[in-house]
Amino acid sequence: MTLDFASALEAAQAIRRKRVSSVELTRHALDRIGRYDPQINSFVYLTRDDALARARRLDKSLAKGKRLGPFHGVPFHVKESFAVAGQPCTWGIPALKDAKAAQNSEAVDRLLEAGAVLLGATNVPMNLGDAQSYNKIYGTTNNPWDLARTPGGSSGGSAAALAAGLGYLSVGSDIGGSLRGPAHCCGIYAHKPTLDLVSMRGHLPGGTMVNPGFSTLLSVAGPMARSAEDVLVALKVLGGPTSWDAKAWRWKMPPSRARAIKDFRVGYVLEDPVAPVSPEIKPLLEQTTEALRRAGAKLKPGWPPGYNHGELLANYQFMLHAFLYSVTPPAQQEAQKATAGPGLASFAQWQRQNLMRVAFRARWQAYFQ
Repeated sequence: MTLDFASALEAAQAIRRKRVSSVELTRHALDRIGRYDPQINSFVYLTRDDALARARRLDKSLAKGKRLGPFHGVPFHVKESFAVAGQPCTWGIPALKDAKAAQNSEAVDRLLEAGAVLLGATNVPMNLGDAQSYNKIYGTTNNPWDLARTPGGSSGGSAAALAAGLGYLSVGSDIGGSLRGPAHCCGIYAHKPTLDLVSMRGHLPGGTMVNPGFSTLLSVAGPMARSAEDVLVALKVLGGPTSWDAKAWRWKMPPSRARAIKDFRVGYVLEDPVAPVSPEIKPLLEQTTEALRRAGAKLKPGWPPGYNHGELLANYQFMLHAFLYSVTPPAQQEAQKATAGPGLASFAQWQRQNLMRVAFRARWQAYFQ
């Protein structure tokens, strides 16, 4: 079958044009998982029977001329940290090994409403807290390009599965590189959207649905795929308000302000002491900027005026430690104090740091105008 490494939209088109049925594509994806995933260990559970039953319903619907959305009949998976009704949502935490989610997370529901077929969920590090994907419940996920290497974390299971052609689309989360790192390690596409653009409802340990509307002010959910176009369409499906927020506002992505490369302005930074670029990567960045220059783009080097990378990093670390401490069980907070650093603070101190965070955001908005 030639669709093994196709994009999600190419797979949807093949289903729509009756080149393949959703049942055939879903069964083939499950067969590939059975064949290749024992070495990769990207999946922690499969929803085989439900997936095939849904695919059959979607094929019947299409035969009647009814299509649910842009991913009608296309198999997808989700990071295990997103709740799926009746399935584990452990976050890799051994104490939650037997926990089952009561209902779907918002992200899962939105992809189902867009016609996609859920295959199962993918592996994570314990409490989503590492740049690899290992936990004591599910073991280690390996990089399909080289089984001796990591796929990254914490969305490493999803990235590995996509790179291996095991499904067409996924959803991950990111508070410190958990979408971006795995995409880099596995050679796939992922997008870290604007804060709270994609609902995090149902993205809690154990799959609980408490605290609707709660924002970490740092963590986001975002799409993962094998093509940039898939990521864009998935973001349009996943993005926008939920629950009572939907009564007050609507979200629609505006079109790009330009179409040709020559009409774009491109800012770039090739080196910074806070985040040094490795010797093998820097020449690639230089080649990229030169290619953009030859194509007519207007290039501008350096950070935006007034931006200080070191200050932003310190601000981020303060906010991150404050958040992590705030959600740590009381019995474990004492032990965390040793590593929490300046994040343990009064509300007044936190608020000053939050105002700094908002000021950084405003500076970037002005830059991109």
